[in-house]
Amino acid sequence: MAGEMISDRIRLIASGKCGPCKDAVPFTNKEASERLGELPDWSLQSGSIQKEFRFKSYLSGLEFAYSLGKIAELEDHHPEMLVGWRRVRVTFSTHVIKGLSQNDFIMAAKAELANWEARHVVPENRKIDS
Repeated sequence: MAGEMISDRIRLIASGKCGPCKDAVPFTNKEASERLGELPDWSLQSGSIQKEFRFKSYLSGLEFAYSLGKIAELEDHHPEMLVGWRRVRVTFSTHVIKGLSQNDFIMAAKAELANWEARHVVPENRKIDS
């Protein structure tokens, strides 16, 4: 996705705010699959969605994970993240309902934006590596 623009649909989803899910009903597999069609390269994994983001350096992956962590804190909806060499696997699910909620898809879209911004915004004193 490094050379592509973020779609208006992803921007719209990402503009949503995560809310309480205590009484929500988990999405069915069909509902989740339909929503995944709007998020490139995300996959459905037994009650969760996940994607592996790839980077040109280990530090770029760490910066992405940190930026997504800050967003997760603001939204109070936290992913599982596995940071590896030049890759970060991000997994979302809504534990309180033991399945997927709208919050997971909002956060996945926010992860797409964070990834795009990490590749297109160069902080001061940072070598361009993507």
